[in-house]
Amino acid sequence: MTEIQLVRRPSGVPTADLFAFVDIEPPSVQPGTALVENLLLSVDPYMRECMDDDWELNAGLEGRAIARVIESGTPDLAPGDIVFHRKSWRTHALVTPAESRKIEEIPGVPLSAHLGILGGTGLSAYVGLTRIATLQPGETIFITAAAGGVGTAAGRIAKLLGAGRVIGSTGTTEKAKYLTEEASFDAAFSYRSGSIGELLAEAAPDGIDVCFDNVGGEHLAAAIDVLRPRGRIAWCGAVSSYNHQAPVAPSNLFEIVGKELRLEGFLVREHLDARPELYDFLTPYLRSGEVISDETIVPGFDSMVETFLAMLRGENVGKMLVEL
Repeated sequence: MTEIQLVRRPSGVPTADLFAFVDIEPPSVQPGTALVENLLLSVDPYMRECMDDDWELNAGLEGRAIARVIESGTPDLAPGDIVFHRKSWRTHALVTPAESRKIEEIPGVPLSAHLGILGGTGLSAYVGLTRIATLQPGETIFITAAAGGVGTAAGRIAKLLGAGRVIGSTGTTEKAKYLTEEASFDAAFSYRSGSIGELLAEAAPDGIDVCFDNVGGEHLAAAIDVLRPRGRIAWCGAVSSYNHQAPVAPSNLFEIVGKELRLEGFLVREHLDARPELYDFLTPYLRSGEVISDETIVPGFDSMVETFLAMLRGENVGKMLVEL
């Protein structure tokens, strides 16, 4: 088997030479464990922060994966079972039942959706909208990094929840077109085409009620300016600062007091109890084809590092995955 290890910490924008492909002996199956062959591997923005201190050097890396059991030493996992686990960045992994979760395949729904709109990505969007921002029917919402995995899921779910107007920001005019033509957004703009504040004000002349923020910095500042009194912000991420190139907090943060806004950050791992609710809510729409899991899938384990770096550069639409 082969795994990818981090061999040096990044300084600024990560590069491929920080990683190494290492061939190792497949782990032997012990009682209570199962050997799985990875099928789909997820690359996510949070991994950039992991590179700074969370991931150990010269060791296997954490990440979300969908895998098939090929050998088992536990009655809880049988050969052929499809499971979710967090030992990504490798071709095979040894897991226990406690470290994995069986995936019940849904007719008409691709396995990749269990890492996308039905996975942690979709759960982040659902929790942020329902538990944190408490989006109400008819409200206007602004979603930043809207063409990414969480952003596209948030846009689709917001529409299903009855949002009156869904606005997104993204990095290119092509992605903005995708959002409005393919992903249920009412309006979208490229933040590179002008002042973010002016672009958002033009897209939402009457203001917004909710912001689902994945970026921080200037995007968050624009949202605070345009939010109506007592508006809500669900803060999910801050990709603008992941390479230490921009401040996270906007300069107009005190407007939260004057407008009586509510800003709340959240970690999806604290809301895993919402997963059954997400499945019940989305499965009928996925089975009917009314909703899809937006995704960019790249073939081949040898593409893992470059796919991760491409995701950080914003070259994906929807969830970025590697298919083995």
